[in-house]
Amino acid sequence: MQAIAGARITIRSRSVGAPDRHGKVIEVRGGNGGPPFLVRFDDGHESLVYPGPDCIVEPADAS
Repeated sequence: MQAIAGARITIRSRSVGAPDRHGKVIEVRGGNGGPPFLVRFDDGHESLVYPGPDCIVEPADAS
């Protein structure tokens, strides 16, 4: 999985009734756009993310 700064990331919940987590990639620390990604989640929390099969990365807006 690859990303660039500004991309949106969604981490699907593994628990019934728990919300998905949404955030923005603010830094890519791996080589060639690979993980880990520093992500600022919509609740303001920042974390290093090593995406798994429950993650979706959407490209940054072109605007």
